[in-house]
Amino acid sequence: MSYSVVNPKYCKGCLRCVGVCPKKCLALSGSTNSAGYDYVEFKKGAESDCTGCAVCRLVCPDVAITVYKNETVESA
Repeated sequence: MSYSVVNPKYCKGCLRCVGVCPKKCLALSGSTNSAGYDYVEFKKGAESDCTGCAVCRLVCPDVAITVYKNETVESA
């Protein structure tokens, strides 16, 4: 399974990644980071949808996204 991890510390909620994700795996979290921005997160359960294309990472102006392609998701 592939998935993305958005670092809430760096995300400013610009939604560029949300707009380009072909499988709609990203969404606003509903929480704010220490800078007061509503940050984006990978939707729970979207692992089977994510292709690992990394377009979200490429468009992120804050380099806040890491893409794991064909990796096992570890729960916290």
